[in-house]
Amino acid sequence: MSETKLSFRALQLANEQRTAYGLRYNDFTRYRKHCANRTHRLRSTLKMTHGKGREFKKLPPSSTDNIKDGHLELLLFESERAWAYSQDLVTQSLQPANEDQAGTLRHSATGRFRRAVHWSTQLLSHCQSLYASSYLSAEGLMQITIYTLILNGRFLRYRDNFEDAVIQLSVARHLLDELADRAATSRDQALATVFADEIGPEIRYCAHELGRERAYDVDAIAAELSGKHRGEIVEGCDALIQKFRQEGEVAGKGEGRKKLATLMWEGQPVPVRNPELVDVLLRVQEAEAKITQSHEPARAEGASDKRKTSKLGGHGSKKGVAAYDAILLALSDAEEVARKLVEAQQNSGSSSTAAAGTRDIHFVYAYIVYQLLSRRIQRDLLLVSALLSSHRPQASAKPKKEHVDARLYPAVVKLLDTVIQGLAQMRNLSIVDESPDLASAVEARLTFTKARRCSYLAQCYVAVKKYAEALSLIQHATIYLRETRSTLSIFSEDPISAGSAAYYPLTSSDLDVLESTITQDGLTIKNEWFAYNGGSIDADNKTYKKPLFFDIALNYVQLDMDRLQERAGKAPAPALVPVQAVPAKSRLEEVARPKTPEPQAPVRGGLSSLLEGWWGRK
Repeated sequence: MSETKLSFRALQLANEQRTAYGLRYNDFTRYRKHCANRTHRLRSTLKMTHGKGREFKKLPPSSTDNIKDGHLELLLFESERAWAYSQDLVTQSLQPANEDQAGTLRHSATGRFRRAVHWSTQLLSHCQSLYASSYLSAEGLMQITIYTLILNGRFLRYRDNFEDAVIQLSVARHLLDELADRAATSRDQALATVFADEIGPEIRYCAHELGRERAYDVDAIAAELSGKHRGEIVEGCDALIQKFRQEGEVAGKGEGRKKLATLMWEGQPVPVRNPELVDVLLRVQEAEAKITQSHEPARAEGASDKRKTSKLGGHGSKKGVAAYDAILLALSDAEEVARKLVEAQQNSGSSSTAAAGTRDIHFVYAYIVYQLLSRRIQRDLLLVSALLSSHRPQASAKPKKEHVDARLYPAVVKLLDTVIQGLAQMRNLSIVDESPDLASAVEARLTFTKARRCSYLAQCYVAVKKYAEALSLIQHATIYLRETRSTLSIFSEDPISAGSAAYYPLTSSDLDVLESTITQDGLTIKNEWFAYNGGSIDADNKTYKKPLFFDIALNYVQLDMDRLQERAGKAPAPALVPVQAVPAKSRLEEVARPKTPEPQAPVRGGLSSLLEGWWGRK
């Protein structure tokens, strides 16, 4: 055997196998078959088979020098196989179809349960020998001790020996609390919490059967009974705990990066009681740290010019948007893991194993979905800011209409649709619905985003000369903006803007800017519509004609074209040499003038005068 210590973790291995092979949905048959296949493979790998055919060969006894991790895993899976078989038989005995064979099935289940306790006790004895030889760490021995105590306690509870069962389970609960408090990583802490939550209802049931007054107080019962009997149940328990603490102090120095920061919601911590969730939330924490580091230099650069930075504290660039891909991917994985845990709890028909008054897996799932939606909204708003800043018109002395890419406004509208969808999903979450201020804040941002969407959608209709639809959208935007002002006036402090991660800041100045923009756009659309077809809904530009009074007025009014050119913002025409203009007289004046005498035609005769008369000549 090598001089290095064995890395055998009984609780971690059992939890991983149970979760992956059926026990998440209480499928004991599938898990039993998996354990049987695993034991066969381990025996073949370790060459611990009992011969071939009908010839039986007894295996030599295992010694401390030749024990490997595989030998310990083999004993663990033998115990898991027998325990799963016993639970499967108990489940079959409760079915109405097996009512006649219920006694036989329960008797067989008791035998299998006793076999599981035998395998776990044998595993514990091997681990104690390895620990005495310094081949196994204190944490490894504590885990297999807890595993054996849990199996013994459950077997005693199954045999209705509640007094001994509650003692065994209470000592196991005390050791699990010690593992959770001194865990080097957040995953180990969640692992201990999972097993502690599983045996909590069993301790409460045993205490209730024994007639305890405060049977619901599991922590008090575990502390009382473990203090009295842990030295009797576990050999050298205090020394083992002290050794584990010393090892944790040495190993914990290099594991700081694997510690999950405390998740907070409304001033209270969010419990993470599953090792799978810890893994994905650690990735979320690392991605958030990268975003925070990337935003710090962006804020320093944007201190001189705040208009170049977006509302979210980062640059509206492709690099700033791409920084959200990692955190969105990690949050999506966390949402998938939490959703599977919720579905498993619902399909199995079991209630939450967490202590009363604590937040369960349903709350954790809603919290993760809220974080996912908030980060997605933050990314989409940053994209909108990047698009608008890239097409922002340059300031000039003469205001003129800037040409805008026809694809800009449809792209902005599509992004705002995604934001509206995210806010609507966020509004339906249970954790948002339970907080009136947060629900109002989300509702205000929903109506504000709808107002922005209507404003940009109106510009899309203006581009195709549909001014009636554009004005209707402007009116809808005004209504949404009025609703936003009414909603924001309900609470004094905005919980989203005042939070640590303000993913969608919204102030009264933002409402004023949008209102002025909507008012100006509405006036511009009306002017363009009137110039296009006179404000008619059905008339086309080609068939549109100016009213008659325009032509009549030009006959009587002399227009000052230079003044019109100047007001239109166009350069006036070059000045011409002034010419003395004759003052025009009014048509009503009558000037007396002599009559012009008519010319006298020469007198002609003959045939030529006759022909000229026929052809109309004189």
